[in-house]
Amino acid sequence: MALDGIVTRAIVHELQGCKGGRISKIHQPNGHDVVLTLRAQRGNSKLLISASPTYPRVHFTEKTFLNPTEAPMFCMLLRKHCEGAIIEEIRQIGMERIIHIDVRQRDELGDVSVKRIIIELMGRHSNIVLLDPVTGTILDGIHHVTPSISSYRVIMPGFSYTAPPEQHKVNPLEVSSAEFLKGYSETEEEAARWLVNSFSGLSPLIAGEIAARASNSDNGDASIEANALWNAFDSVMGPVRENNYTPITGLNAKGKMIFSAVRLQGIQDAEKTYDTMSKCMEDYYGDKAERDTVKQKVSDLLRFLQNERSKNVKKLDNLNKDLLEADDAEKYRLWGELLFASLHQISKGDKSVELVNFYDEDQATITIALDPLLTPSDNAQRYFKRYNKYKNSLAVIHEQLGKTKDEIDYLDNLLQQLSIASMNDIEEIREELVQQGYLRDRNKKGKKKKKNDRPTVHQFTSTEGIDILVGKNNLQNEYVTNRLASANDTWLHTKDIPGSHVVIRSTDFGEATLEEAAQLAAYFSQAKESSSVPVDYTFIRHVRKPSGAKPGFVIYDHQKTLFVTPNEELVKSLPSTIKNG
Repeated sequence: MALDGIVTRAIVHELQGCKGGRISKIHQPNGHDVVLTLRAQRGNSKLLISASPTYPRVHFTEKTFLNPTEAPMFCMLLRKHCEGAIIEEIRQIGMERIIHIDVRQRDELGDVSVKRIIIELMGRHSNIVLLDPVTGTILDGIHHVTPSISSYRVIMPGFSYTAPPEQHKVNPLEVSSAEFLKGYSETEEEAARWLVNSFSGLSPLIAGEIAARASNSDNGDASIEANALWNAFDSVMGPVRENNYTPITGLNAKGKMIFSAVRLQGIQDAEKTYDTMSKCMEDYYGDKAERDTVKQKVSDLLRFLQNERSKNVKKLDNLNKDLLEADDAEKYRLWGELLFASLHQISKGDKSVELVNFYDEDQATITIALDPLLTPSDNAQRYFKRYNKYKNSLAVIHEQLGKTKDEIDYLDNLLQQLSIASMNDIEEIREELVQQGYLRDRNKKGKKKKKNDRPTVHQFTSTEGIDILVGKNNLQNEYVTNRLASANDTWLHTKDIPGSHVVIRSTDFGEATLEEAAQLAAYFSQAKESSSVPVDYTFIRHVRKPSGAKPGFVIYDHQKTLFVTPNEELVKSLPSTIKNG
């Protein structure tokens, strides 16, 4: 994991600007993340603290989080003890991935109360613990660790806090040259492994970087090798000691994206540097954590929709086969008429007969297969019955073909929406499938959704300051297009490609806003990875939903088309917010 003691130190150094600031709001958008809104000299800022087992981290964030209607118990407790509190101290424990934040506020009696937020960034054991530092008693943790899970460290209200087990490693910022060289001379481990096993806070990534720098300056002499390793070690740790960081992301030799608080020789491509560690981590993690959680949540929906789509594709193939057979209806009528006109030439038991086609200008002959068990008249009747059957079924087949193609389009649309869905979007998609009769309502006996509940709305702001609304599922699309938009607002959608409804909420905007809205339409569509994506745009008054159509389906006219290549950086640079209607 790239989040090591050095990155933690860089973040803690960045957080020092918050000392003396106030925690004005506390939210817990999900089961392992807490967002603190801070008011300090630098103005308002949001601090994300994540105890995610996969992506634990702490950094300032510009992201907008959709919070549950009812705050979780841990969030309520944090609000009670920390909302409105002054941040007194922020420190890292040694070079470990552990951060302590001490806050001070007045309790209900007016007495000064100090609490400690302990952030443990330790992979699947990550946690956020609220502690009374005077008594050492745990008030609560975002993840409970019961005695049955661990007898050494219990994270439960009322228990005494026990720090994670010490690894008894040397602080890399405090080691001298002599101590370093002595330790290395006594080991038989390779350099990178020895560095990880000997010094706290060093990840394999940084240890590998130090070893690589040393090997570049090594001339083969064993004593110089040790000195080269020390020089490489000091070249990395020196700037860290002085809190001089170069946050960076890029691709390593294996094509994997990595990030670091110090510059890396191991970055082979796509190198990008940042002003702050927070910006680096925000860019690196992006939506990774949410995407992983979403993947787990949508696996059942994804499987269901893919199965439904496969069934409809198979049905479409069968209908096309039926259509080919039905297209032969006229042939069966002709054969019936020719047989009736030539009954005297046929005998029961004949397997076929060759007759002149008197409808043909050239009077060509036709060979007609016969059932030897039937009379000539019954053979003719058989072909007439087949003609009538296929003639009547043609209309049904065409109707079913249309419905099946619409069904596949609808399922493709839902699959595309799942690919960009947030946690809240998933529930809206699930609700739509319940409303459409695809799924049973799992919450039938539980709380029913209020009738006046509105779907989520994703609102972006163009560089010209114009609001742009984006629907990321069918419920949102219908709400944005049919409820929020005005007749003269501009509506955009990828041409013949599943995607989001996008609305520019203004009658007065420039080319920049139109281009950015088209970028949003292309980015939030099935053509996200394509180039020169066609995007149609027209006024809302030219967009309408046919009677009985599936959710999110509309027809439109008077459109114009422009072509854009989705630019993720441009989309992410647009200010955005998430609203409940």
